[in-house]
Amino acid sequence: MRHVIALDVGGTGMKAALVGTDGELLHQARRATGRERGPDAVVDGILDFAAELRAYGVEHLGEPAAAAGVAVPGIVDEERGIAAYSANLGWRDVPLRSLLGERLGVPVALGHDVRTGGLAEGRIGAGRGADRFLFVPLGTGIAGAIGIGGRVESGAHGFAGEIGHIVVRPGGSPCPCGQRGCLERYASAAAVSEAWASVSGDPEADAADCAKAVESGDPQAQAVWQNAVDALADGLVTALTLLDPRTLIIGGGLAEAGETLFTPLRDAVRRRVTFQKLPSVVPAALGDTAGCLGAGLLAWDLLTTPTTPEEAT
Repeated sequence: MRHVIALDVGGTGMKAALVGTDGELLHQARRATGRERGPDAVVDGILDFAAELRAYGVEHLGEPAAAAGVAVPGIVDEERGIAAYSANLGWRDVPLRSLLGERLGVPVALGHDVRTGGLAEGRIGAGRGADRFLFVPLGTGIAGAIGIGGRVESGAHGFAGEIGHIVVRPGGSPCPCGQRGCLERYASAAAVSEAWASVSGDPEADAADCAKAVESGDPQAQAVWQNAVDALADGLVTALTLLDPRTLIIGGGLAEAGETLFTPLRDAVRRRVTFQKLPSVVPAALGDTAGCLGAGLLAWDLLTTPTTPEEAT
């Protein structure tokens, strides 16, 4: 059965799949990233995991994978196939595409984790049918994927979509990026967790606990939540003013609150737009499979788009 390898590398864990021609997940597996053993061990683990997936395909599906796609965090040079930098994984300038190509003997695509997840959401998830979309996962930080005509824009230097570093509160909280008042310091799941832990007096409290308290009518929780929603709406309206997306897809941990997030967020965005066209604001549909599915799409794209040998390995 013809298939490709899809690998989604996270800060603590890796999700993998063998993906069929129709997008079906023929086999799924997970493994720890092993970052505590250092960046070289992480790379070795990725290569070994990919080789095991190839062997599984030969044994159980009757043939090796035709291509592979891998999504990684941090700064990614997709054109040259280099994992340029990841603070979480500790690596710099890893030629991951060529390393995997040599190990597997097939074309390999390398992508940024959020953009790869956005590709899947845009093509087969919540953005299906939208010619232009913006995918914004709200997790430990906030990033974005700009979808245009079935592909995701990387930018001239690989930084396109970094909506989390739009300044929404000038002079506000310092951000590790060096600025003050960045969106992700106010509206990420981590930021809401931090704010609610402080207000509630419970150092173990997180964003999910805040959402539950909002639903129960706790006025302190509602204030924390509304502050995050207002900051998020400010950032999103800046983004939609620049990009004019047809669909705005919100994912990540904070989106798991459902309408506790989406009802006030849609209202806040609506209040802020003037001449702009209001996009559909919808929850992501693919959950934590988005990265794997997107990596699979990258791999299948390699088999339908002519490439030079240098681009493919």
